[in-house]
Amino acid sequence: MAHDDCYGFVSDCRIRAVTELLSHTWDPVVLIALRPGPQRRSTLITAIGDISDKALTESLRRLTDRGLVTRTSESTARNVEYRLTPVGASLVQGPLATIGQWAMDHGDELLEPAAA
Repeated sequence: MAHDDCYGFVSDCRIRAVTELLSHTWDPVVLIALRPGPQRRSTLITAIGDISDKALTESLRRLTDRGLVTRTSESTARNVEYRLTPVGASLVQGPLATIGQWAMDHGDELLEPAAA
């Protein structure tokens, strides 16, 4: 697919896959929470705050299905950890880092009511 192909209305455009991923409220947050390294569910819930167990489960499942996160378990179910794959890490370190910086620079403006 050529770079310009994403500027038309193409249903299978790669940019559509990325924006679909970012449209899920918790997916980018979970990815960023995994940036420091492998995490258990309980650690993720504490680090993220205000995420329900159901929302975390759905997000981790989506991110695992997309190949952005891997799930590893030891001998017991209690020793399950989640970590970024190389593709997931590149998303966190590239586009999400840029979006995060933009949010830090312009977050106050976003939260202000629009001028009438």
